[in-house]
Amino acid sequence: MTLNQQVVKFKNMKSNWNDSYIEKSLFMIYIGTEDYLNFTKANPNADASAQQAFVTNVINRLKNDIKLLYSLGASKFVVQLLAPLGCLPIVRQEYKTGNECYELLNDLAKQHNGKIGPMLNEFAKISTSPYGFQFTVFDFYNAVLRRIATGRSLNYRFFVTNTSCCGVGTHNAYGCGKGNVHSKLCEYQRSYFFFDGRHNTEKAQEEMAHLLYGADPDVVQPMTVRELIVYPTGETMREYWEPNNLAIRRRPSRDFYLGLAAYY
Repeated sequence: MTLNQQVVKFKNMKSNWNDSYIEKSLFMIYIGTEDYLNFTKANPNADASAQQAFVTNVINRLKNDIKLLYSLGASKFVVQLLAPLGCLPIVRQEYKTGNECYELLNDLAKQHNGKIGPMLNEFAKISTSPYGFQFTVFDFYNAVLRRIATGRSLNYRFFVTNTSCCGVGTHNAYGCGKGNVHSKLCEYQRSYFFFDGRHNTEKAQEEMAHLLYGADPDVVQPMTVRELIVYPTGETMREYWEPNNLAIRRRPSRDFYLGLAAYY
């Protein structure tokens, strides 16, 4: 299902919950991977203008879907940036890049990611109480890159980061779980970052969850998921997403958040 189909389905099912429940709920969005994988496969020689136009199209559709969710009563959003798509084992295998990432896909992901924060800022700044638009952005791209980069992966105790635990092929990236494929399964999946050609192992996902909830300003801003949960529903935001300075952010109202968070 596309994101829009999911949103329309939510609209049709909305009567199952009261407005207060929806307003307090987190709407977590991670979307775009298939769009860019399919675009690159269909347009291997796309020039910069074609790439930019496609990214703009994807972002506009995402913006419309978030706008529709907001109009249906959603007010708290967690949007996850795209991973470095060119580093997925299935991409390395299909494009025969060896141990290197396929930079065209990484560039598309970076273009996409660069538009997310400003888009969400715009929603938040034009909203007013008691219908405040609240959000946070998870920098999944750099969180993944730090864990798979040569020379750094061992810091996170991932010993295999360019091939997957389950599958077949040069990067063990195809066919995991398919009945007609004799896929191989690694002996110890927790030493791998990728479980199959497109998905992370459970250990990798555990680390990402800790980053989301655990107050790491290097990868989550302008607040953590824990802070977003307890942020007073309907209020406008006091901080917004800022580019390129995650590590030096300050949260002047942090004590307020932590006081509320103690109840959860």
